[in-house]
Amino acid sequence: MALGHDQARVRVPATSANLGPGFDALGLALALHDDLEVRVLPSGVSVQVTGEGAGEVPDGEQHLVLRALRLALDHVGAPQPGLALTCVNRIPHGRGLGSSAAAAVGGLLLARGLLADPAALDDDTVLALATRLEGHPDNAAPALLGGATIAWVEQADGTAPRPRAVRFPVHQEVVPVVLVPQERLSTQHARSVLPAVVTHRDAAFQAGRAALLVEALGRRPDLLLPATEDRLHQEHRREVMSDSLALVDELRAQGVAAVVSGAGPTVLALTRRAGEGMDADEALARALSTRARAWRLLRPGVDDEGGQVRSGA
Repeated sequence: MALGHDQARVRVPATSANLGPGFDALGLALALHDDLEVRVLPSGVSVQVTGEGAGEVPDGEQHLVLRALRLALDHVGAPQPGLALTCVNRIPHGRGLGSSAAAAVGGLLLARGLLADPAALDDDTVLALATRLEGHPDNAAPALLGGATIAWVEQADGTAPRPRAVRFPVHQEVVPVVLVPQERLSTQHARSVLPAVVTHRDAAFQAGRAALLVEALGRRPDLLLPATEDRLHQEHRREVMSDSLALVDELRAQGVAAVVSGAGPTVLALTRRAGEGMDADEALARALSTRARAWRLLRPGVDDEGGQVRSGA
């Protein structure tokens, strides 16, 4: 496979996974983006990062965007040139907003933008490679496809696991709000406190709520509060994100469909348009006014496009 361009640009969105009951399956793309650009060099590697993660993330071949880009080029048999990577990061790191999935999908799409035949890295291939890097497709799917997504892994006898995803549109009344704390939490640590076994009763409850959430997001926003109830993971994580779960509890008590975003500690509130504002504006203001620790409130909206190759030259 030959390279067809000597540079590419990609915009990739933040994501929120789980959305309460949809553990490791449901995800939502948010209109908060990282902008990535790569240029082909005769040799060597350079990485320039501004914004989130600047001075913290690796500045060489171990940078996740470069690792993903190299993986994609290797997958299609393309040459491995020198590369100059520039990242303008707006997605908070370690907060449950899909920063690593955005980096993985972004790197894979940069490779697509460099290829003479971009179809060699179609969406199914990108999702599979991103899942290899991420371990699961729940964040990678909305980062790639936009909107709301359902992701799963198929495995027939004797075959390798195959990640799949479908996208569905989000009702125009639904407005996501994210509340981002100063503290960070690694996904690995957040997963370490989950039990290995759950009861049949809780599993049945969870399946019903996850199914209901698809209907609530797509057609019935009035059902968002009951549709975001969770018994599988959030309560078990209270010991490692007590402030986040206390905020979720307070908002839900006021009728706001609040959940932990991904592995946390960010809180996602699925609000609804109401006149000139949102139905949750007063509840959000009250909840934040009583908290001494700083929380950033962002209203990114839903990203309907997913990761986009902006240009190649």
